[in-house]
Amino acid sequence: MIKLSVCVGSSCHLRGAYDIIKIFEGLIKQYKLEDKIKLTAEFCCGNCTQPVSVKIDKKGPFSVTRENAGDFFKKYFLEV
Repeated sequence: MIKLSVCVGSSCHLRGAYDIIKIFEGLIKQYKLEDKIKLTAEFCCGNCTQPVSVKIDKKGPFSVTRENAGDFFKKYFLEV
């Protein structure tokens, strides 16, 4: 199972971390990937000056916004 972590530290929280989580939850359900992706929250990825930090397993952090969250998800989980 792939671990998809979204930072919910103070900076990422203010930049929309919970919106990113909701977007990812919807996409995981839409593409029926509940048995392949475990969505988790993580406290501070140390990337506080960037948009919301996201890790895939131990890779990242990647910077994700509300506007590019869908494209990010598709790139890493659907185009494989």
